[in-house]
Amino acid sequence: MKYEEVVKKVKANLKKADAGKLGEHIAVQFDVTGEGEGAFYIEVKDGNIEVEPYEYYENDIKVTASADDIIAVTAGKIKYTDMLSDGRASGDGLKASKLDEMEFSTASAAKKAPAKKPAAKKTGTAAKKPAAKSTAAKKAPAKKPAAKKAAAKK
Repeated sequence: MKYEEVVKKVKANLKKADAGKLGEHIAVQFDVTGEGEGAFYIEVKDGNIEVEPYEYYENDIKVTASADDIIAVTAGKIKYTDMLSDGRASGDGLKASKLDEMEFSTASAAKKAPAKKPAAKKTGTAAKKPAAKSTAAKKAPAKKPAAKKAAAKK
């Protein structure tokens, strides 16, 4: 695999990633070892992810690994924190754990998401009806004991 192919696959992986919840700037430099050797970086800023074929000297995390591992981590199949633990990466552990929280969309997940929304609406509607019944049921018993207490006092 050539360096350009590695960068292209990483870009494709990160197009599926949702970085909107990260809430901070994170820069990761990737040094590809072996086949496809080279350096590039990703920068997460304001929920957007940029991939550029340059070194990022003031990075938060630096990953030095094979092309396969780098493609896997940018697809969410390997955790950045695991790479820190086993020495394939160095840098800020808190930012690595933030990157681990990124969600990746897939074609099957996109098909399931619309099915979940109507189910949630049905559940919400069904939940409102019993709530109305239980409120009415609570009011009726509350009045009856009060009437019994008044009758018992006379």
